[in-house]
Amino acid sequence: MIRILFFCLLASVMLSCGSKKALTKKKSSNKQRTEQVYRKEPRSTSKGNENATEVVNGVEVKIGSTEEYIILFKAIAQEEMQLYGIPASITLAQGILESNSGRGRLAMEANNHFGIKCHEWTGDKIYHDDDTAQECFRKYTDSKYSFRDHSLFLSQRSRYAALFKLKKEDYKGWAKELRKAGYATDPRYPEKLIGLIERYGLHKYDEEVLGDKYVKYEDEIGDFSMYYVAKGETMYSISKKFNITVKELQEINALSGTELSVGQKLKIKKDLGTSATNSNQVTQGKASTVKSSHVVEKGETLYSISKRYNKTIKELQELNGLTDTGLNIGQTLQVN
Repeated sequence: MIRILFFCLLASVMLSCGSKKALTKKKSSNKQRTEQVYRKEPRSTSKGNENATEVVNGVEVKIGSTEEYIILFKAIAQEEMQLYGIPASITLAQGILESNSGRGRLAMEANNHFGIKCHEWTGDKIYHDDDTAQECFRKYTDSKYSFRDHSLFLSQRSRYAALFKLKKEDYKGWAKELRKAGYATDPRYPEKLIGLIERYGLHKYDEEVLGDKYVKYEDEIGDFSMYYVAKGETMYSISKKFNITVKELQEINALSGTELSVGQKLKIKKDLGTSATNSNQVTQGKASTVKSSHVVEKGETLYSISKRYNKTIKELQELNGLTDTGLNIGQTLQVN
């Protein structure tokens, strides 16, 4: 009887140990599988990371907004423009869009700001769900190398050769040609880049690089000039800006409603674009010689105001005694 009890107890202990080993093995197996499978998420989002950590010129920094992103990378983008001829505005806009201003997973974990895939890459890699599951992307030790690789990627591939025949200040042409050459599949990719450039005044960094060689480049189609909607603008504010009714603006652009999005293109008659916005400019249908002024609104730059009134930045500076391009909200500028 004692022997029977002993064997029963021994069998119970052995069964218990076996169960623990199986459980431990199962847990270990699950952990290994989790580390190899990444949750599918958009390239430009990284949930739970309000302040992204990046390595820039060997220093670890945190990015909390698009404005901070621009401050951190504008000098790098300008250097790439000087070396490879790619507009700094385009490079910055692509970086903002592709990396969600440095807060996307690829930027945070791989310092990859342009979503460049491995291709012939022999360096470090990161795997991420994109067009298909677990695609291979390049991993950099410093964000500046991502910007350099972006320059090399565009300048060394024949499919992008047409880009380098465009004027450096023609960021609109660059945005359209990138889409045409197959850089992105999104049909609204050009409008998104142009919208970012207009919204944050990124073209001023092209102007700083080009200096006196910078020439304002207008996008014109037939009897119309193209106007890009800025943040905070409405159909009504734009109609006032160009001395036109909302209904006329809708008819010209085949719009049934009044909703607009940042970066959206609107056609404006050329003769309206040169006399926009100040009621003091026209008196009883006749041109007035009274000086007209403009009150600076949020998001406006000296460049955007110069475009609105068909002036050069230099002319506005001379009219207002300005020595630089900095402006304050509410500041009054003479524009005529």
